[in-house]
Amino acid sequence: MPSIDLSGKVAVVTGSGRGLGLAYAHALAAHGASVVVNDIDEAVAEQAVKSITEAGGTAVAEVVPVGTTEAAERLVNRAVEEFGRLDILVTNAGILRDKVLWKMTDDDFDAVITTHLKGTFTCARAAAVRMREQGEGGSLILVGSPAGQRGNFGQTNYAAAKAGIAAFARTWSMELGRANITVNAIVPVAATAMTETIPAFAPYIEAMRNGEPLPDFLRKGEGFGTPEDCAALVPFLASEAARGVTGQAIGIGGDKVALWSHPQEISTAYADGGWTPDTLADAFPTSVGAELQTVGIPAPKLPEA
Repeated sequence: MPSIDLSGKVAVVTGSGRGLGLAYAHALAAHGASVVVNDIDEAVAEQAVKSITEAGGTAVAEVVPVGTTEAAERLVNRAVEEFGRLDILVTNAGILRDKVLWKMTDDDFDAVITTHLKGTFTCARAAAVRMREQGEGGSLILVGSPAGQRGNFGQTNYAAAKAGIAAFARTWSMELGRANITVNAIVPVAATAMTETIPAFAPYIEAMRNGEPLPDFLRKGEGFGTPEDCAALVPFLASEAARGVTGQAIGIGGDKVALWSHPQEISTAYADGGWTPDTLADAFPTSVGAELQTVGIPAPKLPEA
């Protein structure tokens, strides 16, 4: 495997002022890419840029909330104005408005869909236009979630957006293949402000912040670690080493990396002349419905006390 070298490449990472996004920006810069950092808080964005440059990288900040076409074009234009091109887009920006279905408001739904789903769409579209004009390929790295793969209680908006993002990756990988632009969804699992609210993880995250390592049952068994553990996947997917990888959903966290399957038929049955409600009722329990699929993110398997 060749050394990952992104020298001369330019990346935009949305939502990269802190957490996973900042880890992605640092990893790209450490491997030679120039990075446009994005956040809605100017002070946070500038601090992120400072941390990257102090580590020897190159970065600038663009403060704008993603979601609109105007915001997407600002981010792409900033990359081109500062560094002359755009090669890598990481769509990480996101918010949460968690509520169960019957309590979720239109605003709760729209805010999350706008940031995650429309923000990914508008930024990817603007990036694809620029990359196709350059004619040298590129990489779109879309940030998904286990919630989008399996659903999650109280996350109608978030799970729907993340499921859509995985579908984006599959669709755009076909549309952009001839332009040598790879498109993949990543499914990170890490200790962040979003996951520290999970009661099973909270004490381990607190211990980690006090300098204690995460135990193996989390790092290996659950694939759960730090944002930096997830960041390695981004420069890899942006590099020539992953030029043949596209249209995939790839999970990473702790010591674990995994390839998620695409939705597919797993069981079939046939009836001559087609089905009726009665014949379905008779056949379903012992044919295609004999082993129904599970839903939701499995609870962490904690060690016995």
